[in-house]
Amino acid sequence: MSNTFKLKKGFDIKLVGTPEHQYVENFKSSTFAVKPPDYNGIKPIPKLTVAVGDEVIAGDQIFFDKPNPDIAFCAPVSGEIVEIRRGEKRAISEVVILADEKIKFKDFGAEHPDRISEESIREKLLLSGCWPLIRQRPFNVMADPTIKPRDIFISCFDTNPLAPDLEFTLRDDMEYFQTGIDVLDILAAGDVYLGLNGKLDRSLFSGIRKAKVNSFTGPHPAGNVGVQIHHAKPISKGDVVWTVHPYDVVTIGRLFQKGIYDTSRMFTIGGPPVDYPANFKSYLGTGISYALENNLKEDNVRVISGSPLSGQKLSNGQHLGAFDYQISVLEEGDFHELFGWMLPSYGRPSLSPTLPPVELTSKVPFVKKVEAFNANTNTHGEKRAFVVSGQYEKVLPMDILPVHLLKAILSKDFDLMEGLGIYEVVEEDLALCEFVCTSKFDVQETLREGLNMMLEQG
Repeated sequence: MSNTFKLKKGFDIKLVGTPEHQYVENFKSSTFAVKPPDYNGIKPIPKLTVAVGDEVIAGDQIFFDKPNPDIAFCAPVSGEIVEIRRGEKRAISEVVILADEKIKFKDFGAEHPDRISEESIREKLLLSGCWPLIRQRPFNVMADPTIKPRDIFISCFDTNPLAPDLEFTLRDDMEYFQTGIDVLDILAAGDVYLGLNGKLDRSLFSGIRKAKVNSFTGPHPAGNVGVQIHHAKPISKGDVVWTVHPYDVVTIGRLFQKGIYDTSRMFTIGGPPVDYPANFKSYLGTGISYALENNLKEDNVRVISGSPLSGQKLSNGQHLGAFDYQISVLEEGDFHELFGWMLPSYGRPSLSPTLPPVELTSKVPFVKKVEAFNANTNTHGEKRAFVVSGQYEKVLPMDILPVHLLKAILSKDFDLMEGLGIYEVVEEDLALCEFVCTSKFDVQETLREGLNMMLEQG
C-alpha cells in the first residue's frame, strides 16, 4: 500500500520560462565531458586512462579513482578526446570528447538481472560506468561497492524551479526503468522506495513492481529525495542508504536489456531570458552552447548547471554536471537598487510579506496579476551577522534545527553536528534556507564543509 505524506513547510519558486512539454531536436551538442568534481568523495586528480587525441566509444573507461580502481568512469559518447581541462592545483575539471555523428557503444552483453548472480550484477555496473551514478547517504558520495545498503530511494518528481517534468520526459522509457528497479532490488538489503507526486491522480510510476511507493504533496522541497527519506524511513547513525535519479535507473536498465552504456536522456533549458524554454534529448555531460545559441533575449545572464537554487555557474563552452538535468538561465543581478528597502519594488519570489506571492496576485484586485516571476540573481543586500531568525524552519519540512546545525559546523563540534542531524541532509535539502536567509549566509557551502569534515573523521 502507498503512504501519503502531506508536507506544509516549503516554498514554490515560480519563474517565467518554465519548460512545458515542448520538445526540440535541433539542440545537438558536438562536445561532451566527464567531470571528476561531480563525484563527491573521489580524489581531485584521478588516474586518467586516456590522452588527448585518443578515440573512445561509449562505455570506454576515461579515468578511475586511485583508492577505488575497480570503479570505471566511462565515456558517455564515442569520439575523440580533444581536451583535458584543469583547475586549481592541476585538479582535473573536465575531460572533453568531440562526439561522432553516430554514437558507437561498447558491448557489455545483455543479461536479465534475475538470471545472474548479485556479484555479476555488481561487476557489470562497475565496469560499464553505471556505478558512479549511484549515490550514498550520509554524505552524498559515490556508493561503496562493498556495502549492501539498508534501502534505496528514488524520487520520481522534481519540485525545483524550472525542473523537468519526469512524467513527460520518461514516458517512453518505463520498460528500462522497470529493469533498473529489478537490478536495484537485488542489490538492496531492504527495499527500493519510489517517491511519487501525490498531486497526480495517477502517476507514470504507479505500476512499477518490486518497489514500495510513497506519495508526497506540498511545496518544494517535497520532491527532494532527502526530504522523502526523512519522512518515509529516516537515516540513523550507522545506516547506509543509496539514492538514484530516475534517469540513471533507466541507464542501468538499458545496460542489462541492451548491453550498452547508453546515457541518453531528456534535458531542459528554461528561465526568464530564454526565448524558447524546451526539452531536448542528449547524453550525460552534454555541452550547453548549442541550447543557448540564438535562444537568449539578452547577453548579461547567468547560466546554471542544474537548479537555480543549488546548481553550478557555467560559462560558454562548458558542460552540464553528471547529476544535472536542466540548464537554468537567469538575468545577472549585478546592479544596486537605491533605497530598495524603502521604495516599492518589482515583483519577485519571496517569503517577505512586503512582496505579494503569485497566489495573492490572482485574488487582490489592486495587485498586478502574474503566474510566474521574472527573477534575477541579485541578493538584494550584503552579508550580515548570522543570527537566529526562524526563517529556515518555515521552509524546511524536516525535524532538524538548521541554524544550530550550521553553527555547530562553524565551531567544528563533531558530536553536536551528529546530534543535530547532519547525516540526514545534503546541500539541496537546505538550498531554500539559503534562498530565504536574511543574513545572506552561504548555507550550502558551509554544510558541504561539515559533511567533508565528518567524512574525513570516518
